[in-house]
Amino acid sequence: IFVKFGQTLSTRRDLLPDDIAEELVKLQDRVPPFPGSEARLTIERALGRPVSELFREFDETPLASASVAQVHTATLHSGEAVVIKVLRPGIESRIRTDLDLLFEMARLADQFWPGAKRLRPVEVVAEFEKTILDELDLVREASNAAEIRRRFEGSSMLYIPRVYFDYTRPEVMVMERVSGIPIGDVAQLRREGVDLKLLAERGVEIFFTQVLRDSLFHADMHPGNIFATPDARYIAVDFGIVGSISHEDKHYIAENFRAFFNRDYRRVAEMHIESGWIPKDTRVVEFEAAIRAVCEPIFNKPLKDISYGHLLLRLFQVARRFNMEVQPQLVLLQKTLLNIEGLGRDLYPDLDLWQTAKPFLERWFKEELGPTANFNKLRSELPQWASHWPEMPMLVHRVLSETAHGRLSLNFNSPQLDELSRDFQQQQRRLLLGVAGGSLLVSAAILLASGVYSGVAGLAIVSSALLFGLSWPRS
Repeated sequence: IFVKFGQTLSTRRDLLPDDIAEELVKLQDRVPPFPGSEARLTIERALGRPVSELFREFDETPLASASVAQVHTATLHSGEAVVIKVLRPGIESRIRTDLDLLFEMARLADQFWPGAKRLRPVEVVAEFEKTILDELDLVREASNAAEIRRRFEGSSMLYIPRVYFDYTRPEVMVMERVSGIPIGDVAQLRREGVDLKLLAERGVEIFFTQVLRDSLFHADMHPGNIFATPDARYIAVDFGIVGSISHEDKHYIAENFRAFFNRDYRRVAEMHIESGWIPKDTRVVEFEAAIRAVCEPIFNKPLKDISYGHLLLRLFQVARRFNMEVQPQLVLLQKTLLNIEGLGRDLYPDLDLWQTAKPFLERWFKEELGPTANFNKLRSELPQWASHWPEMPMLVHRVLSETAHGRLSLNFNSPQLDELSRDFQQQQRRLLLGVAGGSLLVSAAILLASGVYSGVAGLAIVSSALLFGLSWPRS
């Protein structure tokens, strides 16, 4: 767990100096495998049947091993080749013991270390606790994989292996076995004739598609979890860490990217305040100046030397000085962008993230924020509004009745506000009468259009006119 904690800290470059973060990146989550016989027992206990009944073949020698789980290959009786991910026996109790120790160390640091106020060690450990405990539920991981697979069904950019839910439990997950070229083996990719420029650009498009279209993204896209096919298609595995963002955060993130790319630092500052990521009382001018001081030196480099992942990181460091609260979804986003950009630059050193992302961002803004998007949103909400229409006459009647009996009023303690209160009540009464008149007018139009109850429709029109007359302000 301490190796994984170090790896997690390496992603928090808004907290750590660059030299320490770079050293932590080198930590490898490789530990000796546990015996295949124990994996067999775990599978049988989780699935309630002998391995021989579940699989035609099962290899007790692990394909890969890490601190939380290891992977074995197998073949189903139906002939499909699969991999089985098995949690280490007793791993949850050991992790919880280690977490208790980490929390104790963090609390001591918080109490006695001068730098704790900026680094917030208890907060960092709490973030890590959520991440590591999520990795212990393989049903959750399987669900993440299935959801992302569904959203990229038929895609030429990304392939997600199929999950076999009938063979999946919290301790065991079975997935389709796939083959591909490790994304970090650039020499092999070249030998296979893979279009490296296209592969790099697709990585960027996959990132923005997951974030802006799906609001759900693979947040552990390091080279060990990514493979490629000769036709420049990505294959992703290991969905233990997945990020999700709200619709509001998605809007702010997209606006921030666009403002960044246009070097509109004022807008970047405003978006951070509007989103609530930093306190509302922050002076926009000061925050804008701090962002400009960090970003301008970076933007003056040649395009191929600009890292937007590091640019985002520097922004987080500035925002922390302005009391930005930790936003776990933004930390995962920044980490994933760094991974994608690093992979892309390894594949194609001249990758221009902005030129690759710009068409996608512009298309997204047009689809999500343009007139067509607003019309579609209105159309989708109309059925809900229509379902409440029958309640409107009774609601208006009830409000008018409450007003007539003096039960719908506002009471002010200050005598100086009596006149304002009377004016408000008069305006309120006129508004309610106007609403009632409008409702009757709409009802009359519906009755007249139907050709039935024309007499009732006429009465409704007269009543509507009377109510509009009563609502008209008197001099």
